[in-house]
Amino acid sequence: MTTQVEPNIQIRRANDRFHSDHGWLNSWHTFSFGDHYDPAFAGFQSLRVINDDTVAPNQGFGEHRHARMEIISYVISGQLQHQDSMGNGSIIKPGEFQYMSSGTGVRHSEFNPSSTEPVHFLQIWITPKKRETKPRYQELSLNDRASHDSLTLVASPDGRDNSIQIQQDLDLSFGNFAAGQSLLLDRSAPSHWLHLISGELQFHGETLFPGDGTSVTGPLDTITAKEKSTFLLFSIS
Repeated sequence: MTTQVEPNIQIRRANDRFHSDHGWLNSWHTFSFGDHYDPAFAGFQSLRVINDDTVAPNQGFGEHRHARMEIISYVISGQLQHQDSMGNGSIIKPGEFQYMSSGTGVRHSEFNPSSTEPVHFLQIWITPKKRETKPRYQELSLNDRASHDSLTLVASPDGRDNSIQIQQDLDLSFGNFAAGQSLLLDRSAPSHWLHLISGELQFHGETLFPGDGTSVTGPLDTITAKEKSTFLLFSIS
């Protein structure tokens, strides 16, 4: 007799995340960050930070240093102006990803250049396999690549399919699904983390709403969009 094994999932509801409100910055932290710490939510394998940030007009993060971290930002709405000690400077807009491998150390600033509109973006930190590497910077736009009703590879360890090459055994994909569309999780990756940006997803008898996240290890399951939805899927080897 065969015993059916259930997948191991842990749902992190949006309202259960850590919250920091600094006036100019409103931030929801999926995992432990800054003064917020919970050993049950200190990260998920190599995925260390998912911060859901909203920055007020004409405000931002002043120049500061990072080292030994893979940092990816995705702009949901508004604009994010970037400057760094590698000489990079640009404005990231909705549908665009920014990647910075801080390696041995880099200084940067992130600023909302609008005088009227806030900027809403996700900031993601991933611990690298190699720590003492040369800093790198890259941008990727989904506006010309990601079609509707698709899963688009954003970052990978080998840079395949014109994705950002990161220094970790992790694939980051962007999902843009119509209502009723389903996805069977990738069998080649033993662990996944899903973060819902917009819409509503059905997964293993649970409904996910914007800001919710869930880990998945063990047997695979299917994710179904109950309405038009966008999400990030981290597949970790």
